[in-house]
Amino acid sequence: MNKDNLLYTVIGILVGFIAGYLIKDMMVTRQPPRLTPELRAQIAMEGENPAQPAGGEAAAEGPTDARTADTSNPGMGGAAPGGSGPMNAEVQQLRAYVEQHPDDADAVLQLANLNFQIRNWPRAQELYSHYLKLRPDNPDVLTDLGVTYQQTQEFDKALECFRQAHKVAPQHWKSSFNEVVVLALDLHRFDEADPILKELQRMQPGNPDVARLAEEVTRQRGAA
Repeated sequence: MNKDNLLYTVIGILVGFIAGYLIKDMMVTRQPPRLTPELRAQIAMEGENPAQPAGGEAAAEGPTDARTADTSNPGMGGAAPGGSGPMNAEVQQLRAYVEQHPDDADAVLQLANLNFQIRNWPRAQELYSHYLKLRPDNPDVLTDLGVTYQQTQEFDKALECFRQAHKVAPQHWKSSFNEVVVLALDLHRFDEADPILKELQRMQPGNPDVARLAEEVTRQRGAA
């Protein structure tokens, strides 16, 4: 193999790797709903001076990995990126409120979304699961819970969540999208992913994310 062919081969491998990473990263590129003015008012009234939890959740010193640091569960010893930045303060206030009002479903969901945003998957799992006990069968929340399990490589649990979401809302394309990601890209179970992908393409014919997913499934199938 001459140098030019070798160079093209290396470039092709790198392009394929980057494309696969971007497809899988779609699941966590999302903007959770912001805190409502009403909830902010409640937090201000109920948690103006929340006690500092054990484990130094609001500590600003030292490097912290946002994927493992629990900024909303006492005792885990982590903080959101940036230590005492706006996101960390928001999580701390909301955490204090949820501790006092564990059955406020809207607040639980807000805290779950914030933990999702900082990629604190175990805590997000706990909060989404609690929310679903308060308000069962929400397809969006089931899908988000499934994504957290996918991120912790608990693929069977992830698939269970996506399938439950699809059962509740058959036209909920995001649950089908993520089911294809797990089946094809994580587990390489292409035969199982194929009919779901075809139905997804039927539901979302002009969706560029679906088109990119289909291309990536084809690419990885060829490389398998």
